[in-house]
Amino acid sequence: MLSQYSRGALSGLLAGGLALGVAELAAGALGRPVSPAIVVGGAAVDRTPRFLKEFAIRTFGENDKLVLLSGVFATIALMAALIGVLAVRRRRAGLVAVAMLGLVAAGAAATRPTFRWYDLLPSLLAAVVGVVALARLLGSQGLGADAEREDAGPGRRGLLVTGGALVLAGLSGVGGRFLLRTRADVEASRRAVVLPRPVQPAEALPDGAQLKLRGLSTFFTPSADFYRVDTALSVPRLTTDEWQLKVHGKVDRELTLSYDELLKRPVVERDITLTCVSNEVGGKLLGTARWLGVELAPLLRELGVHADADQLVGTSSDGMTIGTPVSVVLDGRDALLAVAMNGEPLRPEHGFPVRMVVPGLYGYVSATKWLVDLELSRFDAFDPYWVRRGWAEQAPIKTGSRIDTPKPLSRTASGTIAVAGVAWAQHRGVQAVEVRVDGGAWQEAELSSAASKDLWRQWVWRWDAAPGSHTLQVRATDGTGAVQTQEREEPFPNGASGWHSIVVTIV
Repeated sequence: MLSQYSRGALSGLLAGGLALGVAELAAGALGRPVSPAIVVGGAAVDRTPRFLKEFAIRTFGENDKLVLLSGVFATIALMAALIGVLAVRRRRAGLVAVAMLGLVAAGAAATRPTFRWYDLLPSLLAAVVGVVALARLLGSQGLGADAEREDAGPGRRGLLVTGGALVLAGLSGVGGRFLLRTRADVEASRRAVVLPRPVQPAEALPDGAQLKLRGLSTFFTPSADFYRVDTALSVPRLTTDEWQLKVHGKVDRELTLSYDELLKRPVVERDITLTCVSNEVGGKLLGTARWLGVELAPLLRELGVHADADQLVGTSSDGMTIGTPVSVVLDGRDALLAVAMNGEPLRPEHGFPVRMVVPGLYGYVSATKWLVDLELSRFDAFDPYWVRRGWAEQAPIKTGSRIDTPKPLSRTASGTIAVAGVAWAQHRGVQAVEVRVDGGAWQEAELSSAASKDLWRQWVWRWDAAPGSHTLQVRATDGTGAVQTQEREEPFPNGASGWHSIVVTIV
């Protein structure tokens, strides 16, 4: 038979689970991702030290949010169990502790950028349910007031209450998730989108632009495999019917566009490589896609941009702010309000219904997803989300290159080996790639045909490999003639730099 403290811990866990489940149900009924775990996790993201965020991205990649949420749930579970143990001897203190957890979650909800007063309700409801559930569960287990009875067991009534609490917690949580999805049926909205034909289709790739080599990254990155780095613990779920874009600030005329109105404007198709500022040397946080969207520069010029406006602040539906230099948007590059990626409407995790795509800049200063607001402003008047956390205001993508094959620490038979990878220097282009072995002379690699200065290029170098352990290094030269720097820098504050290096064994 379980000891009274074990039963108390179980009661705490069940009360916490029931409170979270009912809160999920309430958040689903509101149609907003404001359950306690989400708002507490979001507040944690905002307050996490930079080094810890970089560690999470480096270690867990796109699973960093899953790891964070798992940590939030594990922490809540531990605290709930400890509160249950406390309540065995000091019931009032335990019930107060449960209520405080709900109040802390309500406080976290109030700090979110898109806060509305009713976002407090799920957390406050969780506090009430948690208190009532813990009191009932303790009573049904013969705990609390009867704690001195070591032989007190749960009995049939206690087992029924415990089982009922477990089932109700699970059903509430699942029901809340279901409600949240049905309140905003994003997949149905995506299926209903009829993409317009582009007035300017993407140019056909020249012969030789795509090298066919085993182990080499594909030229176009499938949407399902495209990297995702953002702070949204719950992917915003906007339908095309509810989406609107407001353009305002330092312009002669403000404008609000619906999704249908946006698609009535001329759309173009462009191939563009994007890179995340968190990408380490040799990292995978970059990819190439075919984008369909409305050119941003003509739209801004129609509205009359004021001469002193130097920052375009994009805001997503979850409150994230990203600042882009106005001069870059207007300098002739293909800055887009993108609606499609690789021939299909944007996926929710990549910004559906509309996102920004600006070649040549890291995503944290250009690629606002779930875009709902554009404000013409000034850099000296407003610091967007990442700038407030110490990242650079303006961040052009640094020249980079990566070895895809052979893999680091691999063992390969001697002979002629294809050393291959990708190189990028968006909006400057790549004109050369070189490889060297064991610090020797640089050898020029064969480049794929150049398609656009906004795209990466694949490369290959045929190596007559002798047995032994060898170090391979790669560097690129951009379209201006500048050689990729050897100086190693971390991603903070404006992108990583350095030569990618791997060690392989030839047998």
